[in-house]
Amino acid sequence: MRKRIRLGVNIDHVATVRNARRTFEPDPVHAAVIADLAGADQITLHVREDRRHVNERDLKLIKEVIHSRVNLEMAATEEMVSLAIQVKPHQVTLVPEKREEITTEGGLDVAGQKEKIEETVKRLKSAGIVVNLFIDPDEEQIRAAKEVNADAVELHTGRYAEAFNEKKEKEIKEEIERLKRAAKLGKELGLKVYAGHGLTYKNVKPIADIPEIEELNIGHSIVANAVLKGLKEAVQEMIRIINS
Repeated sequence: MRKRIRLGVNIDHVATVRNARRTFEPDPVHAAVIADLAGADQITLHVREDRRHVNERDLKLIKEVIHSRVNLEMAATEEMVSLAIQVKPHQVTLVPEKREEITTEGGLDVAGQKEKIEETVKRLKSAGIVVNLFIDPDEEQIRAAKEVNADAVELHTGRYAEAFNEKKEKEIKEEIERLKRAAKLGKELGLKVYAGHGLTYKNVKPIADIPEIEELNIGHSIVANAVLKGLKEAVQEMIRIINS
């Protein structure tokens, strides 16, 4: 029997549209409810230092009204740890964050800041929150994630997505193999293994087919397609593809 892949729908870019006019619509909370009803397994959102898209209000209301899980992406800062402990999302995904970036660039350097990450993981887990680390698919980072007691790793699929977009067949194959090796190692170490970044309706299937991967977090492609066909259909189409 084929495994079922969980889908986390990232609603950040619904808030991006709202904030472009500094108004109240489209409301990411409404989007989260629609995605939830359409079958999404969790709602993912990234509360950034500069609040460029979602904010505390969005996070708190989404946590209250949806029936699926809430996955909060955040930097490992005192401000964000305090917010997470207050709101208690089901899962926190620690990510690197730079103010000037358009989207998250690369994975978290767990190996280079073990002490800080380990303390953050400890505080979050003590509050009953599952902790996931967004990392590049590298052995050093995966082993470091295990050493700091993370529950899961989310493998950064950005390089694969870029190779796919540029139709670089050799690089596509290399990146898929790299992700496969990383997923296998993570599973062997007892970590839950997820993946995300740059995944679309066209490139997601090879990643969904990696046996160890349990969950995919996808945002921009779903929101972009929702503009044309509606959010419910966009979410359900992605669920069909990753589980076909």
